[in-house]
Amino acid sequence: MKKIFLTMVALLCMTTAFAKNEAAAPESTNVAAYDLNININKLTDALNLTNDQKEAVENIYNMFNTEMSYAAQYCNSEREVMVKRAIDTDVKHMSYVLNDEQMSKYMAILNATIKNRGLIK
Repeated sequence: MKKIFLTMVALLCMTTAFAKNEAAAPESTNVAAYDLNININKLTDALNLTNDQKEAVENIYNMFNTEMSYAAQYCNSEREVMVKRAIDTDVKHMSYVLNDEQMSKYMAILNATIKNRGLIK
């Protein structure tokens, strides 16, 4: 009888530990969506950037990636505001560096990335 009771307690403990880990997993996945590491060389090829533009775009992108990392650490209501602000700032800075054709391609890439990661609904 004692063995059965201890077995039941052990099963209950394992079940709760398993359920706890399952509940934590979506949060870590959600935070990972805000890590927007991209290959700058591929972006350079896609947008046909000059060397000066590449350097400026890389700096702007690093700022954008940092802002997105900060946004991932906040609660949902603040996170949405911070993501929107980071995107608006990124687009504003990129518009100073890119010409109209490059900007339209960049917007398509950015929108696809953001939608695929589920950052804006």
